[in-house]
Order: sequence, then C-alpha cells, then structure tokens
Amino acid sequence: MSLKIVLDSTSDIVPELLGKFEIVPLTVNFGEEEFIDGVTITREEFYAKLIESDVIPTTSQASPEAFERVFKKLVENGDEVLCITVASKLSGTYQSACIAAEEFPGKVRVIDSRSVAIGSAILAEFALYLLEKGLSAEEIEKELINKREDIIIVALIDTLEYLKKGGRLSKTAAFAGSLLNIKPVVSVEDGEINVLGKARGSKQGNNFLIKEIEKAGGVDFSMPLLLGYTGHDPYMLEKYKEDSRFIWEGKVENLRETCIGSVIGTHAGPGAIAVAFFKNK
Repeated sequence: MSLKIVLDSTSDIVPELLGKFEIVPLTVNFGEEEFIDGVTITREEFYAKLIESDVIPTTSQASPEAFERVFKKLVENGDEVLCITVASKLSGTYQSACIAAEEFPGKVRVIDSRSVAIGSAILAEFALYLLEKGLSAEEIEKELINKREDIIIVALIDTLEYLKKGGRLSKTAAFAGSLLNIKPVVSVEDGEINVLGKARGSKQGNNFLIKEIEKAGGVDFSMPLLLGYTGHDPYMLEKYKEDSRFIWEGKVENLRETCIGSVIGTHAGPGAIAVAFFKNK
C-alpha cells in the first residue's frame, strides 16, 4: 500500500512535478462554452481567449463526483489518499472533497491548504518531500496543518481591467486607476485575500512585495519557494526578480517560476506577478 497525493487544478504545480500528483480539475466557462481546466483548455489557450473574448469567464468548483472518481480509483488500487485543496474560504472545492471522502472512511484525508495557486503548490511540494522521506499519511497531515499557517502569497496586479469586467470594480475607478497607472497589491494569508495597497507603477509595486517579505521575518529558504505570473509573457516577473535580487541572491540556486492558472487568471488578468513562500520563523 502506498500514499497518493491528490490536488485540485488550482494548484500551480511546476510542470516537472505534475506527474507526481493526481489532479481533479475545475471548470472554466466562457459564456456557454465550458472547458475542463487543464484538460480541454491549456493555460496558453485560456489566456489567449481571456484577452480576445468580450465575455469574462467564470469558474466552477470541482464536484464531489469528480473527487469520488479519483479517490475510488486509488483506493481500489490499495492506496491511501491525501487530498490538498484550495482554501475553503475561496472555493467550495474543499467541501466537495470532504463529501467524496466520506465514501472511503479511513482511506482518504482532506486538507484545506488555506491558500491558492502557487501557495497551494508549495504546500503540495512540501507534502511530496515528506512522502519521499517515508512519513505516514497521519504524520504528513499533521505537518501540513502546522506549516500551512506560514504560507504567504503576495501579488501585484498589472491591470484593473479584469476586476472591472468581473464586476469587482466600477468603470470610473478602473479608468482613473489606468490613468494613474495604479496597480493593486494583494496578499493571501489564512485563506483570505487582503488588499495591501495600491502602487503607482511596477517599481513601487515591487517595494510592496519586498516590504511584505520583510514583515514576515524573511523567507524560509529551506522550504519550497515559487514565483508566478499570469498571461503569456513573464516580462514583469523577470523585472521583479532583478529588482529584488538582494533577497534571493546567494540563498536560492534557482528561482523557480510557473504560469498561474485560470482560476486566479480570470480575476487578475494578464501581467500579474506573485511570490509564494514560507515565513522564516
């Protein structure tokens, strides 16, 4: 009997690690068109449609049935299951996984990551590390519940246009923001999105990101660290890496990055950048 880790498709796992997890996809809808996230639409295709379409997409949580199919396959194969989901405060996906897990008592454990996107991804990477060290499902669950409190995501959103399209910002505010080159800076902590402030231009936005890292006591470089961007072009992320070089230089051999998926991309739009890390206690 082995332990398998199941994630939902909001976890932005780097491509080289994807094969080590089972993924339960959410759905993305452009009007009447429905796509299975990561299955019938790639991230590249999603951002192309996002830019070209007049319709703002919506996303739907993974259903209990979708989780049950994956759990059943693994349990019938003799495996234990550890499922890590997007924050329950941000999506009903966690509840769907819990409902499905009730069909397999003692075989499936479900953990609320209290994070999203690259934040969920670094928790999943930590779980994989613990699994490869030989820890049991119960031991890994305890470690994840303890360490999830230390995850911070800080993101700089490049444009207010998609927040406006999604009805989360008035047209007047979005227009004024674009004239002033205002870029919202947000964080995700304990499953909640917090607005840290508004930056005028990318350089001030980078200062917000650096300030949050310092406020957290720095970065625990012994734990997974991941940068992310939305859209096709990681130019803004490369600029951020250069501007914040003093934080990483000599401490990380290779700053890993990934394209952020459709769930966050729907609201952030292209050009957003983010960093997810564990606090340095």
